[in-house]
Amino acid sequence: MQSWMSKTVVAALLLTGFVTVSRAVEVPTEEWERMKSQISELQARGSSVPAEASAVDTALDSKYGPNSAVTTKTGKLTIGGLLQVWYVNYDKGSRGLFDDPAGSGIRDSSAADNINSFAIRRAQISFTADINEQISGTVMIDPAREFSNPSLPVGWGNYKTRNSLSPESQVVAGTAADVFDARNGIGARFAALQDAGTGVAGAPRLLQDAYINWHNCLPYHDITIGQFKPGNGEEGLRNDGELDFIERSMVGFQGDTRDLGLSIHGSYWGKDCYDRDGRFQYSFGVFNGAGSYLHPGEGQNRTDNNQSKDFNARMLVRPVWNDCIGRLELGVSYMGGHHGQTSGQSLGYYNPLDSGTPQWGVDRPGVWASRFNAWTSYRAGSIFSGAWLRSEYTFIKDADYPLANIDYTGGGSSTNANLQDWGRPTSRQGIYGAVGFRFADSCWASDGGMPCWLKPVELAARYEMFQDVATANQAEPLQHVQAFYTKVATVGLNYYIKGHNAKVQANYNFVQAPMDHQAATQHFNKPDLNNFALNFQVAF
Repeated sequence: MQSWMSKTVVAALLLTGFVTVSRAVEVPTEEWERMKSQISELQARGSSVPAEASAVDTALDSKYGPNSAVTTKTGKLTIGGLLQVWYVNYDKGSRGLFDDPAGSGIRDSSAADNINSFAIRRAQISFTADINEQISGTVMIDPAREFSNPSLPVGWGNYKTRNSLSPESQVVAGTAADVFDARNGIGARFAALQDAGTGVAGAPRLLQDAYINWHNCLPYHDITIGQFKPGNGEEGLRNDGELDFIERSMVGFQGDTRDLGLSIHGSYWGKDCYDRDGRFQYSFGVFNGAGSYLHPGEGQNRTDNNQSKDFNARMLVRPVWNDCIGRLELGVSYMGGHHGQTSGQSLGYYNPLDSGTPQWGVDRPGVWASRFNAWTSYRAGSIFSGAWLRSEYTFIKDADYPLANIDYTGGGSSTNANLQDWGRPTSRQGIYGAVGFRFADSCWASDGGMPCWLKPVELAARYEMFQDVATANQAEPLQHVQAFYTKVATVGLNYYIKGHNAKVQANYNFVQAPMDHQAATQHFNKPDLNNFALNFQVAF
């Protein structure tokens, strides 16, 4: 019985298949040709019939966990990051530069600054959203800014203008410095801001970049508004993950600062009219300019403190740009604005005037602040490929804050006789030059004669000098400031595991503190500031 039923089912299936095949064969030739013609037309127009999303596809699109797709409400989102882990080893000296107990009675120590340590130098996370072809927004934060990291190439930070021991480094609440601080919206943290030992020119700033860029609409130009780096110099603007050495030079530090404002950027001699990295570029911008140029980073994420705005202009040209002769870039930049006094807003500043008579209730004297940079960089081509050199010069003029500069004459305020009462206009300048050779870019790397372990290696050297040390002028301590040069020679080795995305850097800094052009009553100690540093970096 079961055998008979099985044979019947098989026969029915065979009959159904035969009928189906027979019907398929019976499709009219005209109809078949018409269907092929329609398919050809759809293919020519690039059209396709969208497939309906199944329940399985919908579930996969909304899943969570590893390998899931990153989605945004609109546009395209790009996520980037930079992690730098440092180890810094300082020489074991403990006497500070201004230490002179036998002469002026000033005590200064660098023991708290020159401590060998691991540190997270940078931990940047960036988000760039391309809303459409013309509008993008970028936000970048750096949680490592919550802590004062070691400052290289000199252990004392950007500037050394006072000693790091009490009573000179302390400011009592309610004094002139505290009132001045409130004016600038910093709060009662003047001592922390100005303590040269911290290496911090302002409060830690978690928010780095926060700007909107309009591009691909106005030929040869794009416009940026928000918080970003004004166009000051070359090294200061360079990506933190693409530095030739572990840290910027003292000159480069001055341009590594962000401000709030708007800038229009032009680019010519590129791939097309929307190429933003052409061989001739310029930019013009207007920024808040809060704070002082002598304290880079102080105006970051901060509203303006007077009615004036700072203006910025930058231009670069690349007259030679090919693989045969090499790649040469020349550039200049300028930034300036009125700092200090705001008319009609007298908030009670301590001003000794030139007579030395203290007065309250007067505005901080205004000053036209300015900064100028000029630079050149060259990367060799042809048989010298792999070799490169860079150089940059900077000039800065601005006024410092009250009680910021040490006074060896002892003629300071009643609260502290060893600090200059009033921040006087002063200028600083400096220059650096650097050379290097990257073996992977040389002509010998491609002929098979170079060992594989040598290709990821780059050798670099840099010499720099900058007026980062300042004191009250010996002859006129109430009116002027005197600046001195610190000189640093750096030798470095970079090992590229995967370009700048994964690399290890090693630097040794030979530091020469200023010892010349001193008055008989002004003695500088010779501190031990040499240091060795390692940087372990991952970028994505």
